[in-house]
Amino acid sequence: MIPYDAILAAPMCRLGACFTGDLLTRLDFLPSDTPLAPRADTRIRQLETELAAYWHDPGHAFDLPYMLRGTPFQLRVWQALLTIPCGTPTTYGALAKRLATAPRAVGQACGSNPLPILIPCHRVVASNGLGGFMHAAAGAPLDVKTRLLEHERSAPATCKPSCPTHRTIR
Repeated sequence: MIPYDAILAAPMCRLGACFTGDLLTRLDFLPSDTPLAPRADTRIRQLETELAAYWHDPGHAFDLPYMLRGTPFQLRVWQALLTIPCGTPTTYGALAKRLATAPRAVGQACGSNPLPILIPCHRVVASNGLGGFMHAAAGAPLDVKTRLLEHERSAPATCKPSCPTHRTIR
């Protein structure tokens, strides 16, 4: 198992969080029976506060220091994900067209996203249904995607794109 800095509760699962210094670098969906492992440091408390705000209001704009590491193509896709408003999913094909690439390539980049929720890859769906999530085509990952999309459908009409601040993209 990955050595998480904290394992936090979420409505549909647990979230494993990894930091490099003060920067959040990974957020993983874990089974709901994973033991909680909260820590009492400032960065974990800030993450808990930001996540609680999102669970209360899906239109919450995260204000968290984080760092993304990926290929130039992945970074380009992840940056585009930040422009998708909550409650308004787009398709892999539409995003691919906007980025002048292929839908499958967009799907692979979405599946490799190390910071789901903050970088909202769940907002990208197939033209004929839900599509995949976290490189899975069935099972618990799709249940998480469905719950996130349902949560965001409850967002007020004023819901804006995610656009977290304090980000470092490499």
